[in-house]
Amino acid sequence: MIIPVVLAGGSGTRLWPLSRQLHPKQLLKLTNSYTMLQNTLLRAAGADDMAQPILICNEKHQFLVTGQVGEIGVAPSAVFLEPVGRNTAPAVAVAALHAISIDPEALILILPADHLINERKTFHETVKAGASLAARGSLITFGVVPDKPETGYGYIRKGPPVTGIGRGGAATQALAHAIDEFVEKPDLDTARAYLESGNYCWNSGMFMFSARTVLDEMRQFVPGIVNAAEQAMQKASARGPAWLLDPDAFAACPSDSIDYAVMEKTERGVMIPFDAGWDDLGSWAAIWDVGAKDASGNLTSGDVMTNDVANSLIISNHRLVAGVGLSNQVVVESPDAVLVASMEKAQDVKHIVDQLKSDGRREAAAHPVVHLPWGQIEELGPEAGMDIRKLRLAAGKDMAFSGHRHQSLCWFVCSGAGWLRINGERQAISASDMLRLDSGARVCLENPGAAPVVVLELAGNRDAAADHLMPE
Repeated sequence: MIIPVVLAGGSGTRLWPLSRQLHPKQLLKLTNSYTMLQNTLLRAAGADDMAQPILICNEKHQFLVTGQVGEIGVAPSAVFLEPVGRNTAPAVAVAALHAISIDPEALILILPADHLINERKTFHETVKAGASLAARGSLITFGVVPDKPETGYGYIRKGPPVTGIGRGGAATQALAHAIDEFVEKPDLDTARAYLESGNYCWNSGMFMFSARTVLDEMRQFVPGIVNAAEQAMQKASARGPAWLLDPDAFAACPSDSIDYAVMEKTERGVMIPFDAGWDDLGSWAAIWDVGAKDASGNLTSGDVMTNDVANSLIISNHRLVAGVGLSNQVVVESPDAVLVASMEKAQDVKHIVDQLKSDGRREAAAHPVVHLPWGQIEELGPEAGMDIRKLRLAAGKDMAFSGHRHQSLCWFVCSGAGWLRINGERQAISASDMLRLDSGARVCLENPGAAPVVVLELAGNRDAAADHLMPE
């Protein structure tokens, strides 16, 4: 049994302003009509002998992640929520412990949720080749055959060939090698030398091993991580269909990548090179590179008009974006921020995000629209000392809060119909109704209908923000 383990906890700051802390890269539609997370799950599901996946994500992304998983009809064997980020090694430990509880002989396939792989058949064949070695105790890493001198990736140097995976089928293009060395991101001249030598592959961050074997190696090299993962799982609490790892136990877990914690130390490591149109889509330049461009070399999306524009990426998500006389530029528009950068400096977007965080600005963390179990909140902005936001209660859902701190809370029902309870008293509501909610009131809005209920909320006491609408 092969259990895919999808790691969906990253933030993807280099794809700001579309990627934010609360709506990161793996939850965006960047290459087709599916999000990166959905593409990863569907790709894994298409391989032979695949069991239901294990999904690990940040606690703050739970509702977006579970919603996207449900949209494609995937039923994970477990969803684990990380209360804090601790890199990939603790996540692998959690997944391995859970996999053993399903099948003591299970193999786990570690997949980042935000990578592009164009050639699905080649990916499946490579995984099949790795499974035969992983079942015999090897720790497999998949190395991407480089096609350019990339300075943004780590590299793996091939060792001697590993025999025993057979000939034909999957093994034809995926001959395994012992691992000589993991190498940090090189400078350009070194990357060129790596490419010319043919002895190096990019480190893809994808792995496969027996759950039991990787736990044995982790107990040898990083026992503190395994112990903390066990404690966090034993004390985990149910959050709907997911499990929240115990915050205290997981926060005490050392932070480390599976590369450093195990793969660079083990004697069981094996690399299988593969060439399947892989990209980690780590910048807007990478998005432009893999996208379908027009005759002028432009990749555009949304309401975009151009004149005398070449080799540029222009994305509109909210309004008309017009470009004139541009070359090798990146322009990305969102409802509350616009990025303009040269293509060659696309990686440096992360410095803007760092500055936003330092200044405490909301644009680093969240979009104006926040997704919750019952629907959405859209911040429309402040006006005359009031916060204005739009609430969208999905069909068949209800939302409740009590003791809000605002001096005043006014709701105007824009569309839909439902029931409102204020301190236990129930009344019908419908479009055009105006309602006042006193501070401290117990409020429950119910939507039994088939259409959403949309409410415009005006709130005083701006320092209290939308805390009353957030789940505990």
